[in-house]
Amino acid sequence: MPSITSPILLQVRRLGVATLIAAFALGSAFAQRVEVEFWHGLTQPLGGLLEEFAADFNASQDQYHVEASFRGTYPDTMVAAIAAFRAGNAPHIVQMFEVGTATLMYAGGAVKPVYELFEETGVDFDPDIYIPAIKGYYSLPDGRMVSMPFNSSTAIMWVNNDALREAGLDPETTPLETWDQVRAVAKEVVDSGAAPCGFSMAWPTWTQFEQFSAIHDVPLATRANGMEGLDAELMINSELHVRHVQTLLDMQAEGSFTYGGRDSNADALFPSGECAILHGSSGLRARVVREAEFDWSTRMLPYYDDVPNAPLNSIIGGASFWVMTAPDRTDAEYAAVAEFFNFISTIENARRWHVESGFLPIRFGVFEELEAEGFYEENPGADIPYLQLTRAEPTENSRGLRLGNMPEIRNIIQEEFELAIQGQQTAQQALDNAVQRGNVVLRAFERANR
Repeated sequence: MPSITSPILLQVRRLGVATLIAAFALGSAFAQRVEVEFWHGLTQPLGGLLEEFAADFNASQDQYHVEASFRGTYPDTMVAAIAAFRAGNAPHIVQMFEVGTATLMYAGGAVKPVYELFEETGVDFDPDIYIPAIKGYYSLPDGRMVSMPFNSSTAIMWVNNDALREAGLDPETTPLETWDQVRAVAKEVVDSGAAPCGFSMAWPTWTQFEQFSAIHDVPLATRANGMEGLDAELMINSELHVRHVQTLLDMQAEGSFTYGGRDSNADALFPSGECAILHGSSGLRARVVREAEFDWSTRMLPYYDDVPNAPLNSIIGGASFWVMTAPDRTDAEYAAVAEFFNFISTIENARRWHVESGFLPIRFGVFEELEAEGFYEENPGADIPYLQLTRAEPTENSRGLRLGNMPEIRNIIQEEFELAIQGQQTAQQALDNAVQRGNVVLRAFERANR
């Protein structure tokens, strides 16, 4: 007996088939996308913002898909990426902090330099769009760029204006340019009860040794801080470095300085209101804006005003993106990475990242464009990192640093500094030990990469 089918039922069936076909086609399109794995080391809110950039790239085209994921702190991400490479399944892109530059530069076949990436894929890219302090840090001596700049920062001073007012100080007129001034204000804040902590610092080696050396035009290491060769030796036991560590020890003894721990551990001390003054990354801005419930401002890092040439420019921090290799990596995957890099390097995205994160405007034109629009008038202090970074012509002491296994050396310096803070050794002993131990690490790196 023939079946009787209503026109409505036939239409439903047709729609069902059409929907299935469309869904299958959509699924096939996604399945055909070239997948790119991207490991980063940014906590929230910055990590979420970075992942938005990846999502925007994915939405802008239908050929590639970048999966960005948090893999722990910068040192953790570095260790994980190296382990993944050895296992043959490295991510396509890894975000590496600036002191990992030398380690990855000499990593041989583990990485593909970005100049090589763009040459091989044919994707247009101009490295001269970046300001010299950024481009030079991530380039070979001949100017070829090895990693992709993105979240570059520098160290600045964060100031709780309300705490200063409670201590009887006017934040608009109170000078905080020299170390003597910072020490006096920090002590006044604590003595008045305005805050339990007068002064602290995040990333102690970066802010108190690397940035400190650049600003005072003294070498962190020989061979132009390692830029000119693998045979560099540390020089952080100089008279000025010892003087500075002793100043910090004296501030701790009088109660004006509180040690907040290694790496970024002390970041939380400022937005929470616990510490009135913090030396930390300019990239902390997004967190301060989100969390701080008080009036705050930013200043340039202090200096000793009896040191010749001080203050010079600060140096960059933050991180760049490195392209990693794997045995089964295809040309299409490298092309996907190149297109993603091209996407994030546009002036629109460089501008957005600077405005929303607080990291530096790394492209020519971004700072000038925002300044003309009044952005820095509406956001006082947002220009401080850029102005500090560009306030002087860099010398060989303030160009940056390129020391092998620098993350390990940072840990050594922190260990010796902590022993001094605990009263187990003098400032001179701490820095002598740091130099001796750090040079052992440098010689091992030199032997491995000759």
